[in-house]
Amino acid sequence: MNDFYKASDSTLFVDATAPTQASDVSEPSGAQASSEDMRKKREFNKLQKRLRRLTGNAIIDYGMINEGDRVMVCLSGGKDSYTMLSILMNLQRNAPVNFELVAVNMDQKQPGFPEHVLPEYLETLGIEYHIVERDTYSIVKEKVPEGKTTCALCSRLRRGTLYGFAEEIGATKVALGHHRDDILETLFLNMFYSGSLKAMPPKLLADDGRNMVIRPLAYCSEADIQQYSDAMAFPIIPCNLCGSQENLQRQNIKEMLGEWKRRHPGRIESMFKAVTNVAPSQLADRSLFDFQGLEARQSEMARNRIDTVSLTEADDE
Repeated sequence: MNDFYKASDSTLFVDATAPTQASDVSEPSGAQASSEDMRKKREFNKLQKRLRRLTGNAIIDYGMINEGDRVMVCLSGGKDSYTMLSILMNLQRNAPVNFELVAVNMDQKQPGFPEHVLPEYLETLGIEYHIVERDTYSIVKEKVPEGKTTCALCSRLRRGTLYGFAEEIGATKVALGHHRDDILETLFLNMFYSGSLKAMPPKLLADDGRNMVIRPLAYCSEADIQQYSDAMAFPIIPCNLCGSQENLQRQNIKEMLGEWKRRHPGRIESMFKAVTNVAPSQLADRSLFDFQGLEARQSEMARNRIDTVSLTEADDE
C-alpha cells in the first residue's frame, strides 16, 4: 500500500485550503488595492489550488512518491517543467511523507542557449540543483538530414543522459512535466501513425529497468498550466534554439483536439477518463485477453449456473 494512504493525515497532500507560498502571490499594494487586483488574486489562488489538488490526486492514485524518495525534477525551461517544480515544492511542505526534490537541467549546447537563466532562477528557490552539460546538439545535427525534425533523436539522447544522471545522484524517481493534453496527443499520434493503442502512463518503469518515471501533472490541463506559468512569470527558455522544424504530426493532433474542445465541451475530459478505464475484453488485443478460451469459460459458467426452473420444481415438491 502506498505510504500516502498509510499516513493518518494523508488528506494534507491534496488539501486545497493549505496556505499559498508567500512568493507565489503578490499582495495588492497599499490599503486601497483595486477590486481588479483582488479578483486576480482570487483567481490565481483557485488556479493554484486546482493544480495542487490534481497533482496530489495523481501522485496518490499511481503511488508516485513514497517516504524517503529522492525525486529528480527534470527542468527544460518550459512552462510545464517550471509548473511541475513549483507545485511539487508547494505540496512538499504539506505532504504526510518526507521526500527530497532535486532540480536537473540538461544543457545540450544549442547555439544561443541562455546558460545563466535556470541557475539564477533556481538559486532564488534555495533548492538543490544540477546543470548537466552534454553536447547532444552536435550529434543531432550530424545524424538528422537537413530539413527533418530533430525532436525524436534529441529527446532520446536527452532521456538517456538524464536517466544515467539520476542513478549518479541517487534519485529514486524521475519526474517529467507531461500533462493531460500531452497524454491524449500521444494516444492519437500512436493510433494514427503507429497503429498502436498507447499513450504516456502517469508512472513507468523505464526500459533499462532501473529508473522509475513519474508524471505528476498527468491530470492537469495545458490551459491551466499556461495560465499558472503566465501568472508566475517564469523565465521561459524557448524550445526553438536548435532551429528544428515543429513536429507537424503532433501539431495537427493538437489542433484537432483543440477544435473538438471548442465544439464539444467535456470531450477532452471524457477521452482522458477512457484512458484510465480500459476494458481489454472489448478490444482486440489477443495478448491482453484470452479470446481463444471463451468457449471454456462459457462451459464453466454453464456448469456453475443455478437453474431457476429446477429450483422452482424442487420447491413445489
